[in-house]
Amino acid sequence: MTTVDDLDPAPWPGAVLDVPRLRHVGLRPVPLRQFTLKVHTRCNLSCSYCYIYHGSDSSWRDHPPRVASRVMRRTAQRIAEHVVTHGLDEVRVDLHGGEPLLSGPALLLEYVAAIRAAVPASCPTPATVQTNGTLLTESVLAELGEAGIRIGLSLDGGTHALNRRRVDHVGRASWPAAERAARLLARHPDSYAGLLCTVDIGQDPVEVYRSLVALGPPALDLLLPHANWSAPPPGLPVRAPEAARTGTRGVTPYGDWLAAVFDRWWEDGRGAERPPRIRLFAEIIALLVGGASATEAVGLSPAGAVVIETDGCIEQLDSLKQAYQGAVVTGLDVFHNSFDEALDHPGMAARQLGEAALSAVCRTCPVMRVCGGGNYAHRYREGSGFRHPSVYCRDLERLIRHVANHLGEAAKEFGRPAKRVNHSP
Repeated sequence: MTTVDDLDPAPWPGAVLDVPRLRHVGLRPVPLRQFTLKVHTRCNLSCSYCYIYHGSDSSWRDHPPRVASRVMRRTAQRIAEHVVTHGLDEVRVDLHGGEPLLSGPALLLEYVAAIRAAVPASCPTPATVQTNGTLLTESVLAELGEAGIRIGLSLDGGTHALNRRRVDHVGRASWPAAERAARLLARHPDSYAGLLCTVDIGQDPVEVYRSLVALGPPALDLLLPHANWSAPPPGLPVRAPEAARTGTRGVTPYGDWLAAVFDRWWEDGRGAERPPRIRLFAEIIALLVGGASATEAVGLSPAGAVVIETDGCIEQLDSLKQAYQGAVVTGLDVFHNSFDEALDHPGMAARQLGEAALSAVCRTCPVMRVCGGGNYAHRYREGSGFRHPSVYCRDLERLIRHVANHLGEAAKEFGRPAKRVNHSP
């Protein structure tokens, strides 16, 4: 029988992953459940680390600044088609940019309304907008809240100093406006989706955590900077993917940073006040006790997310833009192609293969089923593609073992098997 390993020439997956053969041997696609809709492709900030505007891919210039009504209507029809075809009971809508609020609330409301009108009533469509907060006002929040659109805020921490890299195009600080947005959201918890923060190992981890918690979010999303073997993140030694687990011993700056945050969060969970849910930690805990992952950051669950650009192009996730020019391109669009066709694109199919998509290094790793090879975008190496361990391989193993040790200690403390421990808030 043909296996995925028979389809492993380099670069991987590219045009060499024979998806029809995968389907022939019984590897079926998993339906999409998360639709990232680009509303506005420009941004009023110029954050120094932004992989969209300062990365390897400049394709954002090829798309119109704002999504048109005809694109919204056709996208809504395609989502409804996908829901009906696969009998889905819920799909998630994420409104993104650039900065989506550059369009004002009306365009966001129109997009969500079009989708909810097209999708069967039996399929809820929770919607979230991810913003830098600088354009969020009381009236905008009220309009979005009335439509049931929740708001996620992107920050580097909860102080002016921690957000020094988040500036506008002439270098002015975004923090005063972002802080106002955070305080506003804290007063409207039903509209507050949470905070997204990219890890900066140059900052004190506990200070960052505490400053973000002080803003009262229901959830925190701590993201590793998007990087890969050809463009490694700050602070990591350059080495070959094949030596991912045998590189410079003891050098795990990102794992150490996250472990320090985990310790503070874990202790907060023992107190009277409930700390915000931190998605990365919650996912690792769930995987350690035998559950499945709900994010591509860890675990082996098949990816179920896709991006629709302002002109209707169907693309892979933006995180791939830090790899190379055109990495997100599928050649498909909502006017000519269904989302089922997108699932048969080699890049999309590769992200649904689980263990079969991993390198030999990953498949012999004792924490493989929890790590899952890390974020797909972080596995890239120029010339050979994505079948490598994450550039954060050792850091992820450091964090996973750290979390597992805490679970083991908790199991001893409470006198029950570790798989019943559920600290995650």
